[in-house]
Amino acid sequence: MTKAPARVDVRRGDLTDAGFVRDAVAGARTVFWVDPTPHTAPDPIGTSLETAAPLVEAARAGDVGRVALLSSIGAEKRHGVGHIDALAGIETELDATGTDVLHLRCAYFFTNLLLDLEGLSRGVLNTAFDPEHPMPWVDPRDVADVVAVRLLNDGWRGRTVQAVHGPEDLTFHQVARILTEALGRTVRLDQVGEDALRDTLRAAGLTAPAVEGIVGMSAGSSGLVPEQPRDLLTTTPTRLGGWAHAELRPLLEARPGTA
Repeated sequence: MTKAPARVDVRRGDLTDAGFVRDAVAGARTVFWVDPTPHTAPDPIGTSLETAAPLVEAARAGDVGRVALLSSIGAEKRHGVGHIDALAGIETELDATGTDVLHLRCAYFFTNLLLDLEGLSRGVLNTAFDPEHPMPWVDPRDVADVVAVRLLNDGWRGRTVQAVHGPEDLTFHQVARILTEALGRTVRLDQVGEDALRDTLRAAGLTAPAVEGIVGMSAGSSGLVPEQPRDLLTTTPTRLGGWAHAELRPLLEARPGTA
């Protein structure tokens, strides 16, 4: 958009406004849908499904040619993975419309590490995930590259699932070691139990559905093996160490009092 703004027809509005969404997507060859619902919403699953409803209606009515959905690993379970259950629901509803649909099931974003700069500045990597379970990690910019290729490709039809697994599967123990090297400081892992996470989220004022939506994403991912295997198509190039050195390290070094 910034490179060629004259070629972009920008529609500014509220994605929770059904009328705006229907008008904005009408006649589109392909709609790329990114759920805007924050995990901290009072009812994250319900809000995600309600927000996507106008898109589903437009697809069912034939008002859009194709839909590409930014989904997540774990959506294949359909239930039991917290807020990711909403993406599973959107997948199911889009599948039922009969339109051409692409589900992009993405790995754990590198940028999730940015949500705990305070902990990392103290040399602590906090997680509620099973620290022994390897899982795919991905740079969101690599996801963007995959999305761009797919949107420009007119060849896919029917229901397609494309996994975006990043370069390798990592345990959180491995992530701590990678960060130690990339950041030039010791990073130790601190596993947070489910009950402790619930207590922290409740103390922050989150509703019960929001709390369970967040806790469920880590609890429901324990032992998960993605439906799509790692292969040439699902593997992307950017490695966590390089990303952390280029993106995360400057942010931490700019924080006052960082150890």
